[in-house]
Amino acid sequence: MAGGRGERFWPKSRSTRPKHLQAIVGEKTMLAQTVDRVATLVPSENLLIITNAEQRRAVLENLPQLSGDQVVGEPASRDTAAAVGLATVLVQAKDPNAVYAILPADHVIHDGPAYREVLETAFSAAEETESLVTIGIKPTEPATEYGYVQAGSVKTEIMGTPVYTVQRFVEKPGLQTALSYVDSGEYFWNAGMFIWKVSVIDLALREYTPNLYSELKKISDGIAAGTSLETLMTEAYSSLEKISVDFAIMEKAQNVVMVESAFDWDDVGTWPAIERHYPEDAFGNVKKGDVIFKESADNIIVSENGHLITVIGANALIVVHTDDATLICHKDRAEEIKAIVKELGESEDFKHLV
Repeated sequence: MAGGRGERFWPKSRSTRPKHLQAIVGEKTMLAQTVDRVATLVPSENLLIITNAEQRRAVLENLPQLSGDQVVGEPASRDTAAAVGLATVLVQAKDPNAVYAILPADHVIHDGPAYREVLETAFSAAEETESLVTIGIKPTEPATEYGYVQAGSVKTEIMGTPVYTVQRFVEKPGLQTALSYVDSGEYFWNAGMFIWKVSVIDLALREYTPNLYSELKKISDGIAAGTSLETLMTEAYSSLEKISVDFAIMEKAQNVVMVESAFDWDDVGTWPAIERHYPEDAFGNVKKGDVIFKESADNIIVSENGHLITVIGANALIVVHTDDATLICHKDRAEEIKAIVKELGESEDFKHLV
């Protein structure tokens, strides 16, 4: 899944080239890194990118190894339930017995081998248990910006790895609740990674999202009749409910299981998060690009195209320079970047910068 606007990473992230099409962490785009991580596990011809129509060209440019029909641009944003439904229709048309994974394109994972091992276990769990499988991330702190999954008893073991029943999904909790979750050892972060048989997710879509399912059936029948996917999506998407797959299906289904992660994970939601992935100097400064610090501490400075930034006597700032815009923001106010992007979008003078 490679949609979204990544507004919290403005000015690097723009509507046509958002977070997943930027090298926020590392030298490659986050999407390219996601594809690289599964390269030895999933054949290139079996990859499918669900993005939006506005970003489709940029995704194809970023992944030249993929054919045009492997990158699908949704005509409107309808959240992840619609993306999962569309993916199910497309995979089912190719192989009705397939097992497939839904993976976000904008997460940071450094330990590729461990990630692939967990993903292989999740594929096996989907094959063997007729379940909707999710990957739970062992929490390292009481984070309030993530949803949680409560693990229950062990349903089965695959190659010595326990596969847990899922008691429930919980939306972003308050701090005290998050603390109790971490202390209990039963709760895991919900990373939005799902693995399932086409037949199992198809049945869940039919049961829990009947309106979405009826529109997906039209797309499926249209594909079989030779109608273009673009035409079918244009006709269907205007009437689709905007809802996440978590709300629509995962929180309701009784056949959800979880495999625990054995790899590092970070969804890198805001600029301050990149501190976890770049070395700090002796004063806690983090930089990407050409930057010189003098008597400054705890800053995050990002520059591009050889543009030098010098920082003197300043602390706890985020500075991000691009060719046409510069952000200067206190680290404690990084969440307000979304509000700036909204304001720019409403401005005749600056909406082209969104």
